[in-house]
Amino acid sequence: MLNDYELTVLAFDFGLKKIGVALGNTLLKQATPLTIIQTATKQARFEEIERLLKKWQPQQLVVGLPLTEDGQEQYASLHARRFANQLQGRFNLPVQLIDERGSSLEAQQRLGNHTLDDAVAAAIILERYFDAL
Repeated sequence: MLNDYELTVLAFDFGLKKIGVALGNTLLKQATPLTIIQTATKQARFEEIERLLKKWQPQQLVVGLPLTEDGQEQYASLHARRFANQLQGRFNLPVQLIDERGSSLEAQQRLGNHTLDDAVAAAIILERYFDAL
């Protein structure tokens, strides 16, 4: 990826019950918590994601990859990888997996026990992506 132009990026903190979403761009390298997707069905989840993609027109997607404390994959990693593959397949956008270790805990520390903590966790994941650029 080239760093000399601006890309809009949506990041996802994937969970089976809810998905935090954050927005940012590669020029400012700032991440903003956007929303939390909580839907009853997989179809409704992807309809909500499609709505967000149409609204924000990102050129890149980022998905948090849950790893164990020592950096190994775990059961939740499989779900996150599957979600990332589904995003790429359905929406034909590049998807980058980013280590999300500690992002939910950091979000809770930033907010206290707040309902937007999953969206803040997605913003933290996106900040890590920007830091890696």
